[in-house]
Amino acid sequence: MGETTVMAQMVSMMERVTPNVFTTTTLRGCNPSFVTTSDGVVVIDTPQLPTRAVAMRKEAESHGRIRYLINTENHVDHIFGNWWFRGAGEVVNHRALYDIFMDPKAALDPFDYALEAIPTDDPEGAALIPDRDDYYQNLPRGTVVFTGDLTLKVGDHTFDCLWTPGHTPGQLAVHVPEERTVFTGDTIFSGCQTWLMTSNVDQWIEALERIRQLDVDHVVPGHGPVVTLDYLHTQRQVLLQWKGAVAEAVAKGWSREETIAKVRFDDKFGPVDVGQAYMMDHIQNNNAGSLWDKLTATGYAKGR
Repeated sequence: MGETTVMAQMVSMMERVTPNVFTTTTLRGCNPSFVTTSDGVVVIDTPQLPTRAVAMRKEAESHGRIRYLINTENHVDHIFGNWWFRGAGEVVNHRALYDIFMDPKAALDPFDYALEAIPTDDPEGAALIPDRDDYYQNLPRGTVVFTGDLTLKVGDHTFDCLWTPGHTPGQLAVHVPEERTVFTGDTIFSGCQTWLMTSNVDQWIEALERIRQLDVDHVVPGHGPVVTLDYLHTQRQVLLQWKGAVAEAVAKGWSREETIAKVRFDDKFGPVDVGQAYMMDHIQNNNAGSLWDKLTATGYAKGR
């Protein structure tokens, strides 16, 4: 597949949410997006697949120079593509995101995990991947690093970077009031399995409530189709059911192994997102196991 073909495919996959908001929800990885303004483009998360990252950068730059690249979280499907955006605007990250950016000490090595997708989803991308040391030494991690919230003004648009920890410690929601749109990152998994793992469910529920207060028409999630604010109730129920089921298991005295074996929602909360059907057991086992660890460590016996 040539570069022209990849570019054409990427353009065809971009969904125009509003006249100035573009995203794609059908790639393996997150939903990378960009917003056009009167003074350039703001990119929100980058494609995990190398050829798609190159193509999305070209498409974004066809609307103007890239002013900022905002990452909503540290998970590899949101940040691996930063490599192919080198030199394209300032990289904006929350401090809690920046501190664990592509953390090679993570339980699931991010570089190796990103490469798993290449043979099946982007074989031509193999030629674009640098060696590991070069990648880590030259990866755009962040030139604007902040704590709390941050507001950026770009041309005629406002980008409110709201700290919404829960799914990850440095999680951001990017609210663009002029477009009545919020990009939530993985605070929302729309119509697909939610990854809990190292998350803090109580903080996550608070993050959903904060987003619920926004005056928006369009919610661009980290995974799955674009939705409205009504979907926040669905995401909240997913979190509560996971936590409640594991809390009940703890109250019954189930071991970690018993809980992992018996507490599963693979037949209830939708499929795994694009290209990752083989990860269903990984999600179910680690969601249950991580919640069991947290609930037994803090002594909770009931879901909140």
